[in-house]
Order: sequence, then C-alpha cells, then structure tokens
Amino acid sequence: MKKMMAIGLAAVTAASLLAGCGGSGSAAKTESGAAETSAETAAAEQAEGGEASKELNIYMWSDDISESLVSEFEKENDCKVNFTYMSDNADAINQLTAGAGDKYDLVMTCDAYMESLIKGGYLEKLDLSKIPNAEKNMNKTYWREDIRDYCMPYLMNYIYVVYNKDTCPIEIKGYNDLLDPQLKGQIGSVDGARNLFPIALVALGYDPNSTDENEIKEAYEWLQKYNENVAAYGSTEQNLVNGTISVMLAYDGNTKWAMDQMGDKNSLVIAPFEKDPVQLGMDLYVIPKGAKHQDLAYKFLDYIADADVMAKNLDEYPYSCPNDAAVAAASDDYKNSPAFNFDYKDNIFFQEDVGDALTIYDKYYQMLKVNAQ
Repeated sequence: MKKMMAIGLAAVTAASLLAGCGGSGSAAKTESGAAETSAETAAAEQAEGGEASKELNIYMWSDDISESLVSEFEKENDCKVNFTYMSDNADAINQLTAGAGDKYDLVMTCDAYMESLIKGGYLEKLDLSKIPNAEKNMNKTYWREDIRDYCMPYLMNYIYVVYNKDTCPIEIKGYNDLLDPQLKGQIGSVDGARNLFPIALVALGYDPNSTDENEIKEAYEWLQKYNENVAAYGSTEQNLVNGTISVMLAYDGNTKWAMDQMGDKNSLVIAPFEKDPVQLGMDLYVIPKGAKHQDLAYKFLDYIADADVMAKNLDEYPYSCPNDAAVAAASDDYKNSPAFNFDYKDNIFFQEDVGDALTIYDKYYQMLKVNAQ
C-alpha cells in the first residue's frame, strides 16, 4: 500500500499546526468561524430546495478507489468528481488546518489525528442519517464512538511481518526477532515515524503511543539496530517476490499483491506472533469545515458504504475493510486470501493522537533517517 501514516519531513509543519488545534490562536479561530458561516449558508441553501451540486472535490490517496465505480456515481448523480492526490498524511492535515473546505468537499485522513482535528473545529459534524449504508454496514469496533460523528471509515490495513518460510534464516515470533544479525540486509520495511516507532515501543514493553521522550529515545536506539538489517524502506513487495529480501514489515494489501504474484509457488507466511500486537491503521473520510458541496459529499459517502459497491472496490483494491457487509459480499479470492487471515487479528493497537509529542517523534525519526544513509 502506497499510503497510510508516513510522517516524513512534513511532520514538523503538521505538528506545529496540530499543536494549536485546541488552543486560542487567533488564526485558528478566524478560520473556524469563517468556515462555520460558509457551511451554514451552504446547508441553508440546500435545505431550501436549491439546485443539487454538480461537482464534488475529493482529496485522498491515489490508487485507492475504482474508476468505474466513480464513473457510475457520476452518472447516477449527473455530476463530476474531481480528485486531488496526496503523498503523505501530513499533506491532508495541512490542508484541513488551512481551511480545506474552500477547495474540497471530502478529505481522507487517518485515525491518529482525529482528536486534534475535532478539537480544532476543522471538521463538519456529520448527519449520520444521511449515510444509512454506513450505519447499517460498518463494524462499530472500527468506527469508534469518540470520532464517529466526524468521519466515516473507508479502508484499513494491518501492518505486520511477513516472511518467506523457505529463505528466511529464522522463525519470527515477535518484533525483537527482527534485530537478529542473521537478518542483516534481509528486511524490507514500511517507513514513517508513526509506523516504525510503535513496533520499537512494543518490543521494549512500552505503550505504542507513548508521549514520554525517554521511551521514544529508547525506541530510536532500538530502531538503529533494526536499521542494520533493513535493505530498503518503502514499498518492497517486489523485492520479496524476486527474492532479494526474505522479510517484510508491510501493509496487508502489499502482502496480498506479493502472494498473488507468487501464485502456486507462494512460500510467504505471516509471522506467527505469540505476544506482540500489530498496528491497525484506518483511512477515514471527513467533510472539512465550510465544504461547498456537502449534499454530494453525503451521497458519495453513502454510495461507497453500500455493500455491493465496496465489495467491487475490494476486488480492485484489496485491503482490509471495516465494512462487514462488503467483506461478506466480496469475492472468494479476497475473502480467502492468506494476507487477511491470521490468528491474532484481534491483538492490535491503533495510532492515537500524541499531540505535541509528534515533534519529539519527528526529531528522532529525522536522526534515524540520517543515520540510515
């Protein structure tokens, strides 16, 4: 998966913006107030029977939604859907905190930032009665109570360890096994501060969302050892398929692709963790404050929450999904994929909003990247 929660160099900007979300900064108050007036005006016009919107503007990840399903929505609603793509979660946060409603009607973000976005007043509170398919089909475990009024889940993914049982020199049963010297140059890894530091924190026995700088520093030291075994960061599934690595810390969608590529000769297995939890990340749609085409935004949300629509999307973009009805309606290829079937799916942790501690994570992440070069 190309996406999910990589923080990167833009994190400093995002962190500084998020740090003021719940504060008393005049800029934040002015943006929020102006957006609120715009939203109220738009809602009033629609309520009075004004013309339906003909354009929907969405800011999200690329390679994440079926073009044919979008075309069908456009036909059904006599409208045009325009997509702008982000390269990092920090991009979405910067857009939202700068007043995304001026340009976009829907923005994709992740669960890690929802608390600050809600407190900062950057999101429209949803009228859940307008997305009945979501109310009916979503697994409420993933559509958490504390954020439910401001977002709708879209896709999700587990970040776990997968390895080639024929070529990996050891059996991996926990994160600390990734430091084994026998794995030097054998690991392909996801990147991003909030993807890497949690596994180190778990390995050390700490909260994966720790805000304690001493614990984060220890995690940095653990990751320095991890670095010694990593051959490449990013999307490394092709490396796993061609045999230049034997282990991958990866998103489940990338794992499915690799397993499919290997076909009948697949020798990849998800590491049989005995204790350590794995991260479950969530992609969420939000309506930014002041969005101009909220009528279409709600229609789109309800459309993609339809079980049959999302089931078709999963065939094209096979990631884990919080829509239980869509999973039930999905193809056997999707439902039976070993990439989504492992024994400890309930032993998970979510990314939580760490507030100002994001700058601490970024400091050590940048140090880690410098030392990895």
